[in-house]
Amino acid sequence: MVHCTKCGADNPDDAEFCNKCGSEMHAIGERKHRKRKEDECFGLPHGGAIFGLFIGLIIILWGIFEAFDIDIPLWGFIVILFGILVVAGAIYGLTRKH
Repeated sequence: MVHCTKCGADNPDDAEFCNKCGSEMHAIGERKHRKRKEDECFGLPHGGAIFGLFIGLIIILWGIFEAFDIDIPLWGFIVILFGILVVAGAIYGLTRKH
């Protein structure tokens, strides 16, 4: 018997869909691989958290520039940070074992 990860119902080993809730049944390896892809942003694992750090860093820099009356355009830093994320995602994608 295979348990549905969504509702917990018992299903036959060869079931493609849950008998109770109808969600698609996957082998454990397939679920982990799909979830890992869903958690990526910019091609990086935990990309959502990385993107949150990116936004937070922009807000902190903006606050520092305003607090100390620094007249440096923030857009340059935004472009640099975005570029770093894209390059890091590309490098990670090239080095990741499939």
